[in-house]
Amino acid sequence: MRGFTEEQLELQQLVREFADEVVAPASYEADRAHALPWPVIDRMGEMGLFGLPVPEEYGGQGGDYVDLCIAIEQIARVDQSVAITLEAAVGLGAMPILRSGTEEQKRHWLPRLASGRALAGFGLTEAEAGTDAGATRTTAVLEGDEWVISGSKQFITNSGTPRTELVTVTAVTGRDEAGRPELSAFLVPSGTPGFTVEPAYDKVGWNASDTHPLTFQKARVPAENLLGERGRGYANFLQTLTEGRVAIAALGVGVAQGCLDEALRYAGERTVFGRPVSSNQHIAFTLARMRSRVHLARLATYDAGFAMVAGEPFTAQASIAKIAASEAAMDNARDATQIFGGYGFMNEYLVGRHYRDSKILEIGEGTTEVQLMLIARELGIRS
Repeated sequence: MRGFTEEQLELQQLVREFADEVVAPASYEADRAHALPWPVIDRMGEMGLFGLPVPEEYGGQGGDYVDLCIAIEQIARVDQSVAITLEAAVGLGAMPILRSGTEEQKRHWLPRLASGRALAGFGLTEAEAGTDAGATRTTAVLEGDEWVISGSKQFITNSGTPRTELVTVTAVTGRDEAGRPELSAFLVPSGTPGFTVEPAYDKVGWNASDTHPLTFQKARVPAENLLGERGRGYANFLQTLTEGRVAIAALGVGVAQGCLDEALRYAGERTVFGRPVSSNQHIAFTLARMRSRVHLARLATYDAGFAMVAGEPFTAQASIAKIAASEAAMDNARDATQIFGGYGFMNEYLVGRHYRDSKILEIGEGTTEVQLMLIARELGIRS
């Protein structure tokens, strides 16, 4: 497997120290308050983390998607809510504009998104159109020089923060010759009349992350707010989701590593019957298995990331990475919680929060079942 450059190793160390010294101390209180720790987000913006894969001409750092994954992994070790805020802000907020936007759209939106001064959401999922995007009910009708959008979206990250300045929304704009829905994407600025951000969800985990349902009641946007070509929304968001799976995998790797770090520390400090817990062979073997999961998930994740930035096919690798990393995160969170015993059930302990937070990694940005379907298709199997 290809390795990190010297610059990427420096980035890894820089973000790791930032995560330990700045993100971690704020994590518990942010989780309790169900609110993003804005001083932490400000520091991330100052460090350029929101602009890592954005070209310098648009206010970014001029790096690549692997750089973003490195940063997400290190932050996820100590706080999943902050990590997913970064992942969604860049992977789902900025990248669709960078990949599909006009030059005017890029120059208007990307500098603020890359600085962290603004956030963007990605409105795809609906009540009956999550995995089945072809069942999208939200519509957009061209009336003169405006698109009129009506419908609703669910589970949209970064959609209702004080810094959210727009969401990208997929909508049906017509039918093709076979009667299938023609999907297109639109940039909808916050505050657009008819666009309502509904109250935030009461979630099981990712408590500090911002997540809302969205409603569009004849929301009007200029015709130039079409993102990419009309009818190309389906293909464009598939690319966004495939790239996003690599970033979510990096988040899962960070969680699995964080759980291992915490469990290893606790098992070495905690004594039972006069001996460290880690001297128990069952605990030692559990820690060894946790380490193995981290290693394999990390290899799968960066194999997909390197293939992506090299312009090679990576759809199957992205799905494999997401499965491996999300399962490693969930399994390591469970094992770490068990090693901590009663303390692991307390929210003030990181492993307890990881245990709550990790399940969504097997669901968001494509369920495990969807990933298996995509891998099977790569094998030439259709079901």
